[in-house]
Amino acid sequence: MPTLDFERERARFLGFHAEHEPQWRAEAAAYASQLQRILSSAVPGCKLEWRVKDAKESLRKFSRKYRAALEESGTPYEIRHYLSDLIGLRVVCLYEDELEKVASTVRQHFEVIEMTDKVSAVEGTESSFGYKGLHLDLRPAEPGGGEASSGSAFELQIRTVIQDSWSVLDHKIKYKKAIPGPLKRRINVLAALFELADREFRQIRDETELEIRQAPDESEVEPGTPDAAPRLGRDVASNQLNAFTFLKIAKHFFKEFEFEPHKVDGFVDDIHAWAPDITRARFNHLVRNHIGTVKRYRQFLEEQQPGGSFNPYTVMRHCLYLGDRNLFAPALRKVSRTSFDAWLQAQALREKN
Repeated sequence: MPTLDFERERARFLGFHAEHEPQWRAEAAAYASQLQRILSSAVPGCKLEWRVKDAKESLRKFSRKYRAALEESGTPYEIRHYLSDLIGLRVVCLYEDELEKVASTVRQHFEVIEMTDKVSAVEGTESSFGYKGLHLDLRPAEPGGGEASSGSAFELQIRTVIQDSWSVLDHKIKYKKAIPGPLKRRINVLAALFELADREFRQIRDETELEIRQAPDESEVEPGTPDAAPRLGRDVASNQLNAFTFLKIAKHFFKEFEFEPHKVDGFVDDIHAWAPDITRARFNHLVRNHIGTVKRYRQFLEEQQPGGSFNPYTVMRHCLYLGDRNLFAPALRKVSRTSFDAWLQAQALREKN
């Protein structure tokens, strides 16, 4: 039965915590596994963590938030009823607009007891910056919308990578309220920079996707065609070979291949190291003109060495080398160049005879 005796309730809570901690750990791990599964396709790239709140930290939280008011009003209490985050999970996603996607997906699988939107709370002020994220108090629900299952309730925090970083740093700032104005202002400026970083990170993603969609189609400009020169003059940026225009060309020739961003970035950087002034039209011309020959060479190698690797990047390296053997010699290792040259010579002799 609830009482107003803190020491008695403290002892009762410590016993309750010790008894249930193994169960909470098992439940937390199970919730984390379930969330990872349901979020993997809905919001890829999320990181998931879980913890069971330490008993002493739980008591400190109760004393800080609830004890004084309860005792002032003469309301008997059991400490455990005021702690909804004994089991805590955290989803860290990449972008701000993924917070609600995560929350929406989670709401389809768990019963929401309460939700706190710290993003709107902070953004609704004009002169305050600080911790942002979504907090949901949840409990597992039976499939089909039945009664809640017997599993424990838990708190789920949803943050971006940048919000999570600011939260860690924010906790290291020892004094934030009763401090001189200039120091408080510096803390606010720092928090605002993190908020700006979150926004810029999302906008960079959006503009990257827009650049890829708007990159000229590889067939738009061919060297030697009547409209090539005028377009070059009108739209220099569209003629540059960069990660976006490379992708438009590469995906035309290799429709089923998954081009990973970091590999694209590195490969295009390598091409510029070999040929600093190369345009997308020149790259497209080299690949288009030589890909048939290179694919025949790939077939020859696969017949000679079943199971060998000759991916689209390797195909394009050979196309570049075949187009200009001096300029693009570094695109292939010496052993690869020697093998390719020998095959080309054999093909030339076969055609001659």
